[in-house]
Amino acid sequence: MHGGSDIFDVCIVGAGVSGANIARRLSAYDLKVVLVDKEADVSFGVSKANSGIVHGGFHHNKKYLKARLELQGAMMFERLRQELDFPFKRCGIVVAAMHEDEMRAIEQLYMQGVDNGVIGIEMCSRDRIMELEPKLNPDTVGGLWVPGGGIVEPYRFVFSLVENAISNGVVLQTTFAVSAGLRDGDAWRVEAADGRSLQARYVVNAAGLYADQVSAIFGAEQFAIQPRKGEYYLLDRLTKARPDRVVFPVPTSVSKGMLVIPTVEGTVLIGPTAESATDKRDLATTRAQLDKILSSARAMIPAISEYDVITSFAGLRPILDEDFYIAMSAKVPNLVQVAGIQSPGLTASPAIGEYVKDLLKKAGLKLSEKPEYDPFVVKRPHVKELSPYEVDELVAQDPAWANMVCRCEKVSEAEIVAAVRAGHTTLDGVKYFTRAQMGRCQGGFCTYKIIKIIMRETGLSWDQVSKNGDRSRILKDTL
Repeated sequence: MHGGSDIFDVCIVGAGVSGANIARRLSAYDLKVVLVDKEADVSFGVSKANSGIVHGGFHHNKKYLKARLELQGAMMFERLRQELDFPFKRCGIVVAAMHEDEMRAIEQLYMQGVDNGVIGIEMCSRDRIMELEPKLNPDTVGGLWVPGGGIVEPYRFVFSLVENAISNGVVLQTTFAVSAGLRDGDAWRVEAADGRSLQARYVVNAAGLYADQVSAIFGAEQFAIQPRKGEYYLLDRLTKARPDRVVFPVPTSVSKGMLVIPTVEGTVLIGPTAESATDKRDLATTRAQLDKILSSARAMIPAISEYDVITSFAGLRPILDEDFYIAMSAKVPNLVQVAGIQSPGLTASPAIGEYVKDLLKKAGLKLSEKPEYDPFVVKRPHVKELSPYEVDELVAQDPAWANMVCRCEKVSEAEIVAAVRAGHTTLDGVKYFTRAQMGRCQGGFCTYKIIKIIMRETGLSWDQVSKNGDRSRILKDTL
């Protein structure tokens, strides 16, 4: 196999927001790149369950790599949104101080933001902060306004990045759980648990919660990723409590606190908690945490009601250290560690792509730009964003546009088919791609229809359709 054309230049392990940005960045060069992930679809690890915030650049001192990448990454979203088809809005962030003594902390955050070069950051009186966000508790005494903060839909962001990377030549291999990494001449042989294997000159370890295990598999640095669990609750889009801005409390030493987030698509997210976990698969949510989240969120926005809650979910942040760990391995050749990417990882991710590309270049990877590189994905229409006339035009070409599969989120059969044909063949893949099953009824009405479309489009039998991969088959023959 040596010297042959079947050796990849770079193998990226982990198709979350970091791996996806790295893959897309490298797809601009004349390289053979493969992106592998142990799950059935991209973004199914840490990236699917997070706050979806583009942070404001004031929470961390710029002596940290994560703060510098956050500031750089946050500036890149407008351009990314023009090129890729994902929801993003720069709605701004307010940090609400509920007591006079919290104003001292607000002052520290303000000074840090100014020092970091945050554009437009402003310390606010009570009147000013209430004018910016009228839904705030009238007891608020003041706060911070950061117009550069925003909201993004994380899984749609990852899907668009990967789709664009693939259209520029990156190879994607899902359900590829890395089980061995062996030196083979001047390349790595990367083996999967199911017997597949590939060769690559460079490997990028962007495996999220499992970056410690992947590092050990390659004989590189020993470190331990600690999962920190964050529970979230989602409020219906009809809630009266929806703010116009992302609302933060004054942060503590452990966490940025429980937030109230108006998502890009119209629902409201409250959370997350920050509890140390031991199990990297523990995504349970609890009544006690719901009560804690509701009371913290209500302290800032009193209109929040438990009756608006439509679902709960939990995410795990991969905690390693105070900072991100992004560096060439000092123990083994040609391996880049991209580990401990917790908050503000989503915001920093476009800059992480750039940073890793530079590390690979310094390590000897030859980069020559591809003249045919195309940074754009084809924008797909969504019925709920169209006028009735525009829908009629689409229906004339394909009647599936008139068949509403998901009533809560107004998703047509044609959009479900587009998701499946783009490779999203699990119920969660379809959900993250189209928002079908994300509304008030949480899939009560549309799941059956979606399963039938997946079966029709893929040829899978009813007992092969899964929620998010092999271990989560939906229908079982119990006779």
